[in-house]
Amino acid sequence: MKWITRSHVHVDRVACPWLITRFVDSDAEFVFAPKSKVMEIAEKTGAIPFDTDGAELHHRDGRCTFDAIIADYQLTDAALLRMAKVINAADTGRLEADPLAAGFEAIAVGYGLRFPDDRENLARQFEVYDALYAWCRLDVAQGQR
Repeated sequence: MKWITRSHVHVDRVACPWLITRFVDSDAEFVFAPKSKVMEIAEKTGAIPFDTDGAELHHRDGRCTFDAIIADYQLTDAALLRMAKVINAADTGRLEADPLAAGFEAIAVGYGLRFPDDRENLARQFEVYDALYAWCRLDVAQGQR
């Protein structure tokens, strides 16, 4: 399936494609467009819009799009739910809400500066998200948070 979001990916717009490919749609194809064109292109192409104004999969009640995907696709993996706390805090600017958020935000900014091409940025950052997920699995197993 095709999925579409705003270009110039950052925390949530990297986390969502990671989540989609790992847990929702392993054959996902991502399209990046200017903010003002996402919904128009989605309608023309049938791509599923996310993390953009007007999309069903978007921020809700102070939660980021990563949380919306978890909710809408009924994902219950405890490590994903732990990971969502980090992603939400980093993406919504509430860095104090999770001890990992500030570092994760810094990493996201660094990747954005190093790899301005959205596809390359995703390809390189997925390793970071895989590592965060692995840590979250360990954290949940240890019952620390």
